[in-house]
Amino acid sequence: MKEVIILEKVYGDRSGFFKLERKLKPLLGELEVEWKLSAVKKNWVKVTLSGEDEEISANLVREEFGEVPYRLSEVKEGDVYRGRFIDLGKVGYGAYVDIGIFSPRPKDALLPLYYLKDVFGEMPVREMIRRFGWVDNLPVEVKVTSVEFGAREVEVSFSEPQLKRIRGWLEDGYDKLFVAGTVSENVERALIETGHGRDVKRIEELGLMETLVILKKGTQAPGIIKEIGPLLKGAVMGAIKFQ
Repeated sequence: MKEVIILEKVYGDRSGFFKLERKLKPLLGELEVEWKLSAVKKNWVKVTLSGEDEEISANLVREEFGEVPYRLSEVKEGDVYRGRFIDLGKVGYGAYVDIGIFSPRPKDALLPLYYLKDVFGEMPVREMIRRFGWVDNLPVEVKVTSVEFGAREVEVSFSEPQLKRIRGWLEDGYDKLFVAGTVSENVERALIETGHGRDVKRIEELGLMETLVILKKGTQAPGIIKEIGPLLKGAVMGAIKFQ
C-alpha cells in the first residue's frame, strides 16, 4: 500500500472529493490499482493506493498533483512551496501559510509583517486581507527565507511569480471574487442561475476548491457575492473592489 498526501485540500461542501475522483479515473484507470481518498490534518487530501501498480500510480499522482513536504527537516531555505493561507486575520504580525508540515508537529509558515509592509506598503495585516480579497485556503506560492529548527519556526516570502500575479490582480482595474470551499463548476452554476454569467470576464481555477472570478468593467463584486452566496453554502468569498 502507498500513501500520497497531495497539494490539494478538501473542505467546505466537500465537492472536491468527487472532482478528484473524476481526475484520477483517466490518470489511473488503465493500471492494476485501487485508490481511496480521505482528508487528513488540516484538510489536506491523502490518496491511498493498493495493487500491483501502486508504485507507478503513486508516482503519477505525485507528478499530477504534487506532494506536501511533511517533515520540517525537509524544508530548506530558498525552496519554493505551494501552500494555503490559514487563520487569516487572527494575528497582527503577519499572515500564516500552511505548506503541509506535519512532523515533528504541524507547523505553518509565516509571511512576516515587515515583509508584507515592504512589499505592499504601510498598512495593518487585517487591512491587506480585506483590500486584497484574501481568504483562508487561497493557494499561494511561497519561498522559504528562514528556518529555525530549534524554535521550529519557518518564515517565507511570496515567490516572484506569485507576487507578480497578486500585483496584477490589484492593478488591472477589474473587480474580482475569490471563492474557496466549492469547486469551480458550482461557482459557474450559481452565476448562471442568478443571471450573472454575462457579468463575468473570466473564471480561473486556482486550486481544486478555489476559484477566481474576474468581473467585467462596471460590475461590482459585493453585489455578485450577495446574489450567489446563498447558492454556495459551504464557500467563503473575498473580493478586490475597484468600482
